[in-house]
Amino acid sequence: MGLQELRSKIDSIDNKIVDLYINRMEVVKAVGQHKKDVVMPVNQGDREQEILFRVTENISEDLQGYTKELFTTLFETSKAYQKTNTVLNSKAVEVIKTALSGGVNSFPMRGTIACQGVSGSYSSIATKKLFEIPNIMYFKSFGAVFQAVELGFCEYGMLPIENSSVGSVNAVYDLMREHKFYIVKSISIPVTHNLLTKKGVAKNQIKEIVSHEQALNQCRKYLENNFKDVKITVCENTAKAAEMVASSDRTDLASISSKECQEIFGLEANDKNIQDYDNNYTRFICISKKFTAYENADKISFMSTLPHIPGSLNKFLTKFSMQNLNLTKMESRPLDGTMNKFVFYFDFIGDISDIKIQNLIAESENNNDIFEFLGSYSEVMA
Repeated sequence: MGLQELRSKIDSIDNKIVDLYINRMEVVKAVGQHKKDVVMPVNQGDREQEILFRVTENISEDLQGYTKELFTTLFETSKAYQKTNTVLNSKAVEVIKTALSGGVNSFPMRGTIACQGVSGSYSSIATKKLFEIPNIMYFKSFGAVFQAVELGFCEYGMLPIENSSVGSVNAVYDLMREHKFYIVKSISIPVTHNLLTKKGVAKNQIKEIVSHEQALNQCRKYLENNFKDVKITVCENTAKAAEMVASSDRTDLASISSKECQEIFGLEANDKNIQDYDNNYTRFICISKKFTAYENADKISFMSTLPHIPGSLNKFLTKFSMQNLNLTKMESRPLDGTMNKFVFYFDFIGDISDIKIQNLIAESENNNDIFEFLGSYSEVMA
């Protein structure tokens, strides 16, 4: 039998599968309506196990795993179809509906914003690009920024979340589990690093370089090629590093910092644009204690645990695919105090006024141990 003839047989079988699938989904819709009428939950885990056991009972062992995957996907599409005329609710959805009932607002021009570090830090640069009239308050750590917002000391907080060259800022992701906040806007800014020293210092005089861990990672190749025997010291912030150089009596100390830091602290750029990649961007999130619906908000973030069983992540991702949602980022972090359990962070494109997205959020919150809606916001490039 030739390939074309085999393909024709597959086409004929596929047509029969489609007809059967349509028939099944018609029954599924009726089942969904019945569950709605008698107030039954859509998810029936025991029923799914019964079906899997039945359909795999009389097939060869080498096909049982594939059959399980096929029917697992079928279950997910069936449950999604049952929910098309269902309105789900949860605490997060109530927060969303309350915000939407107040109308869609323009993003503010001014505010009191918490930033980590000192003047000249990249967080402060991002803040000045996002707010036209910012009142910036500086804090020593990322955790202190979260606390300042959570306790109401500042209206907003600005935090780096990821870099195009070295990836996520894990310290911020870990802190996101500990504090109650909402992302209200996001901005990505180009990051160019300079090697700053006191004026007149030659490169061969430098014995120690200080900067934030992220900046050092973004300049790794430059440091390896130029300063193999020089001490590299991590400090809390690139701006703080520049401040250390300016206030020190040493002439052999240098920092990796921004051009703004050079100007603020009266330093010299011994070398410019030393980052490993020219297209180096850092994304910052602007957080607030209150969730507000702002104009052009087309990005949604939430975090959630998932059941620690095979296939749970695949099932969850299928929900995005079935709703034709573009998942732009997924980040996982280990859950403190647990073995082999993770919390997942999801960013995707969507409109929170869409009932399908509200249902997705409600279902995720109601069916998982830990869930936090992190916000709906617009993202801009500086």
